[in-house]
Amino acid sequence: MRSDRPRLLYLAFFFPPSRASGVFRARATADHFAAKGWDVTVFKAPDDYYERVTGSIDPEFAASVDPRVEIAAPPVSHFKWETDVRRYGRFRGNFPVLARRLNDFLHLKVFPDNYLSWGVSSLREALRRHRKRPFDMVVATGNPFAAFGAAWAFGKLTGRPFVVDYRDSWTLSQFKNEPAFPPDHPAWKWERRILRSAAASLHVNRNMLDWYAERYPEAADRMQVVLNGWDPEVFAETADPAPADEHRPLAFSFIGTITLVQPIREMLEAFRLMRESGRHADASLDLYGHYGFFAGGETVLRTELGLADPIDGVNYRGAVPKPRIAEAYDATDVLLFVTGGSKYVTTGKVFEYMASGKPIVSIHEPGCAAEEVLRGYPLWFVPASLDPADIAAALADAGDAARKADPAVTAQARAHAAAFTRGNALEGFEQWARDTVAERKPR
Repeated sequence: MRSDRPRLLYLAFFFPPSRASGVFRARATADHFAAKGWDVTVFKAPDDYYERVTGSIDPEFAASVDPRVEIAAPPVSHFKWETDVRRYGRFRGNFPVLARRLNDFLHLKVFPDNYLSWGVSSLREALRRHRKRPFDMVVATGNPFAAFGAAWAFGKLTGRPFVVDYRDSWTLSQFKNEPAFPPDHPAWKWERRILRSAAASLHVNRNMLDWYAERYPEAADRMQVVLNGWDPEVFAETADPAPADEHRPLAFSFIGTITLVQPIREMLEAFRLMRESGRHADASLDLYGHYGFFAGGETVLRTELGLADPIDGVNYRGAVPKPRIAEAYDATDVLLFVTGGSKYVTTGKVFEYMASGKPIVSIHEPGCAAEEVLRGYPLWFVPASLDPADIAAALADAGDAARKADPAVTAQARAHAAAFTRGNALEGFEQWARDTVAERKPR
């Protein structure tokens, strides 16, 4: 490696092969900086955490990371998640109550995050590497927010600038639109301490930034919006949408992770009503993705969401590895953007949906932050409400648009989406980081 290349340490607990919700932003950030000439080192969780605790791992996705990115996996304690007593250490095995109390004390009084052990091991490893060859900047993405704590401590000990990336909020409950902790919780103290020292904080949309700026005005001038985006390689070989054969049943699709915060039941009822109305009566609804982010939850989710028993016209297609996700988009005529979002939630999937150039139906509460990026997309269909009858009408209208597939409208849709690639989203931040490092270099 050349010594004149700026060196970045990126703390991203969830990183390929994990398939957690924020992993695409993490991979894109590491890849973008590597492509721009940085030496990038990523600290992630050990693979056995993804395998044993989350049960969500995608080996194919790991192969998609830029080979110039160096990856390390500092250890993390499984104390909170370990249920097999045979894996307990000697102290916990002999003194389980005392061990639990000590663990709770550390996570409440030292740093309020269940991943404190990973933050500590990451700090230790970062300092070891820094002594051999200094890092120029640290970027930490949360959650977990122990990554923020490690970046803060590294900055204090080395004088290097650090950045915290709120791909998720720490102290804001995004779906409930209210604080996540009571006023006396130590998370508030730590967040203020970290933001006071950070060279910058990144937020996925303007509403999120405004919420933090209001609470931490002393750090507001160092806050930036870095949107999520879509990955051009996903659509590298995707065909332009063509008018659907009027004799071929339309395929409506949801592509993404299925969770309890989404209005899935309303979507299913609306699809049934549309078919019963006679408009696109032979259409299918294909569900692509995992049930939840953790293994073992599929049965509960299917039951809770009304998907335990077969539904006429509805097909669960399972998860599609990221390198083959274009196949799902190619097989789709109309995309259903279903989210439990609020004004603080954009999601990453909406950018990919727009890049397809196909009709998109929004199924979420009004005011979702994703509306800001969808506004101007010419094939966006918005129900009057979350009432299934209103959603059904929007589905039918989107189906009509898919039958037509006007090439001029498709071109407009893809032109709108082109502004939202991950590269475009990260361009300004990378240049800021480069300038910040250059300003601190001795002349």
